[in-house]
Amino acid sequence: ENLGQSTGLNIRKPEDLSREVIQIQQREITLKEQNYALGSRVRSLERSQSTLLAEMTQQSSKIMEEQNKREAQESLVRRLQRRVLLLTKERNGMRAILESYDSELAPSEYSPQLANRLKEAEEVLQRTQNHNVDMEAQLTKTQEEMGVLKLQLQTVELELETAKKEQVSAADSCSSATKEEVNILRQKIEDLEKERQRLEEQNNNLEMRLERHNLQGDYDPVKTRVVHLKMNPTAAAKQQRQQDVEVLREEVTRLRELVRSLQDGGAVGLSQGDSYITTPSLNLNLPPSEEVLDLRKQMESSKLTNQRLKEVFQKKIQEFRTVCYVLTGYQIDITIENQYRLTSVYAEHMEDSLLFRKGSNGSMQLMETEFSKTLGEMVALHLHHQKSIPAFLSAVTLDLFSRQTTI
Repeated sequence: ENLGQSTGLNIRKPEDLSREVIQIQQREITLKEQNYALGSRVRSLERSQSTLLAEMTQQSSKIMEEQNKREAQESLVRRLQRRVLLLTKERNGMRAILESYDSELAPSEYSPQLANRLKEAEEVLQRTQNHNVDMEAQLTKTQEEMGVLKLQLQTVELELETAKKEQVSAADSCSSATKEEVNILRQKIEDLEKERQRLEEQNNNLEMRLERHNLQGDYDPVKTRVVHLKMNPTAAAKQQRQQDVEVLREEVTRLRELVRSLQDGGAVGLSQGDSYITTPSLNLNLPPSEEVLDLRKQMESSKLTNQRLKEVFQKKIQEFRTVCYVLTGYQIDITIENQYRLTSVYAEHMEDSLLFRKGSNGSMQLMETEFSKTLGEMVALHLHHQKSIPAFLSAVTLDLFSRQTTI
């Protein structure tokens, strides 16, 4: 109930505390999944933006290539047009020369030489006309190709303009949305990180309190059942040992009385035929040697039993120390009476240990060492303020573990 009042939770039994710890862990897992989903969405938006930029760069390179082709075709058209113009002028000049000859000479004045020249001129004219036809056909073809290229260029320009508009709109919307989402995601991440830290601290506090209750002997009677062995080997061995010791003590007492009586009774007579020792003044019988041997065997058996019990106890003690070292992370050694040295499993040096002394009232006090001098803040917080040695040891363990992880 005190734990529930201090934490503000409905904790009345250990199972309530376990349930709260499980719920906190589930909330932490949910928050981590949300954080991962938000990070994946941010990465997806970044990949989409990179894809759009790559497409825009590709379209720009295509436009530059088409523009270069267009300029080359325009240059070729201009050269062909100039050449056609020159050929047209040459043809017109040849026609003018022929017409001047025809006008100056009469039909009867034509000579064979003139006829040959006229024939050659006609051939030249025919070749020129044929060449002009070829050039015009080539010009027409070039103009058609140029028209096709212009259409392609216009199409590419339209596609580029559309892509630019889409890119700009997408970039604007994406940038604004991305900035807003990034800000929202960062805020959510910060909130989730704070919530995670708070839940971790609360979880650690609840685990320490649960451990403290367990150390104090609290347990859930519904889930935990205490079982005592009906035939406990240790108890049976102790009982048998106690019985053997009592029998031996009785035998020793009887033998001492017998010896004392013999010393008080005087001489002792021995008969070789009898197995008992008799005295003239007292009617006493000494036990035979076999009974003494049996008593010795019983004493040796008791010693062997005690030795085995010691070995079992030492083994169990060593096993208990190993389990404590693995579970708590501290090796506990007794230096002198009522003084204990704790060495962490994550200690950087062998001399990095804590020294505690047990007081007369059962309280533990931290002794000053070279290592404890470096833990001033933890000592002030957990020992002086919170007065919790388990919290102090846990904080030291986490600090040493974080150092090794960072390294």
